Amino acid sequence: MSKLEIPFHPDLIIGLEHPDDAGVFRLSDETAIVQTLDFLTPVADDPYDFGQIAAANSLSDVYAMGGTPITVMNIVCFPSCDLDAGILPRILEGGLDKIKESGAALVGGHSVDDPEIKYGLSVTGIVHPDRVWANSRAKAGDAVILTKPIGTGIISTAIKGGLASEDQVKQAVKTMSTLNKHAALIAKDFHVHACTDVTGFGLGGHLIEAAKGSGMRIEIYTEKVGVLDGVMEYAAMGLLPAGAHKNKSFFAPNTRVAQGTDRVRSDLMFDPQTSGGLLLFMPRDQAVQCVDIMEKNDIPARLIGRVRGPYTNGFLDIM
Repeated sequence: MSKLEIPFHPDLIIGLEHPDDAGVFRLSDETAIVQTLDFLTPVADDPYDFGQIAAANSLSDVYAMGGTPITVMNIVCFPSCDLDAGILPRILEGGLDKIKESGAALVGGHSVDDPEIKYGLSVTGIVHPDRVWANSRAKAGDAVILTKPIGTGIISTAIKGGLASEDQVKQAVKTMSTLNKHAALIAKDFHVHACTDVTGFGLGGHLIEAAKGSGMRIEIYTEKVGVLDGVMEYAAMGLLPAGAHKNKSFFAPNTRVAQGTDRVRSDLMFDPQTSGGLLLFMPRDQAVQCVDIMEKNDIPARLIGRVRGPYTNGFLDIM
């Protein structure tokens, strides 16, 4: 297949030249729009929980660009003849509650009859053109902040195997349905050089995307990374989802695991996440202050690594 030739536009701030969380287009000297869309197959048994998680996941891309969501549209696929008609309203109710929490307005959407349930949002946000957070602008010496624990992929695998406890399920649902809104608002008071959110590529994969885009070598300390309850035990049992193995293999050319690093923890770096936390890159002195404020506001943020320095193709050291 020949490569698509994407036309140049002088007002396209973030486009397809490097993988990022959303597109950003300048409307004026003061305003740019942030555009994204995402949808999921069910990641929770309860329809309301699924709606909340899918909406939080979609909204996250705007927060990851430093933007504020203003309008959203529902994207729905539903097997209308095969499932209880009461399921869909509960999914939409969960999504709507997260939309309200974000402050955005629901303006419409589209639905199709489909054998598999899917739900998500198309989101439009706004940001000042000079204050866009790209994932490709990390600088040497930056500290790396992660605002949520990881392990949702492994907990989902444990749920499918009938192993996860009720408390573990509740914990996973809570972290996946938590908006990145408040973490982003706190971070805006600091000098953020780069940002992304953690989703399907896993923590390691998204760090490598940032490293490649920035032309940097990043160092991650696995012992510093927050992990959901039960995840270490399940991972040690081999309950890694297929996506974790695919991520690890795909990003292997840009990864080095330091000698002596716990194997289970290094594998966890590639566990695919749903509606994960923000990865923020900023000067270390500011990062320490930022994490302190987040912790005081019940955001489980942690300092998890640093940007070592320039590296042509981008690289991640897992330690």
